[in-house]
Amino acid sequence: MLPPQAQKKMQAWIRSRHLICSGSFFILETVEYSTVEKYQACVKALGGTLISVEPLKKIWIGNHRRVVLYHAKASLHTPHHNLYQYWIKYGSFRTCFDERV
Repeated sequence: MLPPQAQKKMQAWIRSRHLICSGSFFILETVEYSTVEKYQACVKALGGTLISVEPLKKIWIGNHRRVVLYHAKASLHTPHHNLYQYWIKYGSFRTCFDERV
């Protein structure tokens, strides 16, 4: 994956509140493991490193289906990366899976 494509994909995750910034780390929460693999490719294309992937909990999708919520943490070695500035402008401190009111 090329860096411009990776940056656009990560910007889309920021706008949809799947990707947040916490300190110097970018954290993606998703229910699809294939998205975690795409996230890893994007981070690698931008010169970063995927630090960890953890299953957080099982959440309900609809009335009859429970799925695993994955929490993927990555570092983009530069503190003033363009993506961080984009997150400041369009991002959120909570993901779309956050249950706090």
